[in-house]
Amino acid sequence: MSYQIEPIGIVRSPYKEKFAVPRQPGLVPSARSEIVLQGEANALEAVRGLEQFSHLWLLFLFDQNLEAGWRPTVRPPRLGGNERIGVFASRATFRPNGIGMSAVELIGVRQQGSDVIIELGGVDLVDGTPIVDIKPYVPYSDSLPQAHGGFADREPATLPVVFSEQAESQFQGKQLARQRAVITEVLAQDPRPAYKKGKADTKEYAVHLFDYNVKFTVINGVVTVTALDKPIVK
Repeated sequence: MSYQIEPIGIVRSPYKEKFAVPRQPGLVPSARSEIVLQGEANALEAVRGLEQFSHLWLLFLFDQNLEAGWRPTVRPPRLGGNERIGVFASRATFRPNGIGMSAVELIGVRQQGSDVIIELGGVDLVDGTPIVDIKPYVPYSDSLPQAHGGFADREPATLPVVFSEQAESQFQGKQLARQRAVITEVLAQDPRPAYKKGKADTKEYAVHLFDYNVKFTVINGVVTVTALDKPIVK
């Protein structure tokens, strides 16, 4: 027996590509995202009472990975990208049905023209991700302080982030306070491949955040933002 799932909304987020998306929700609290509801779900009646809750569960599709299929074992970055474990013991993106879930902060709900929009904080989803369901986070049942997190029992360590003179000059005169905070929090997670961490690395990386190509290096455990390119023309 098979079932068909239709997205009820689309995410709009600062993350324009998979590279540098936070590995878990809430790790980049400054990031603001939104869900634009669509189809029959695009109705104010569907979100009536939602603002009583501070957080939501999002169920979504790893749409960029669906065609690649899945395997029964994966190599989580938290284990250095070398050790294999079962896919169901991980939050890997390559899954049998390509479904993910995130607990995120609810900022508000608004209507813009004919669109109902849910404003969120701490989202870890690529821009354009299809949302298949939204549920309220209920603290008394969903929060389990006694739970054990296995190999992911602790929040990952972060790196200090500094800005080069060139990058600093590109911030001058721009209303980029929130963007700067998001860039800092994203890069502090060290988005490089797991096998690169803890090793000498002089390569300059780039990540597409907001409408900017943010270039950075990681040398001696310090992330340096080297340049913030002009907006990318789409």
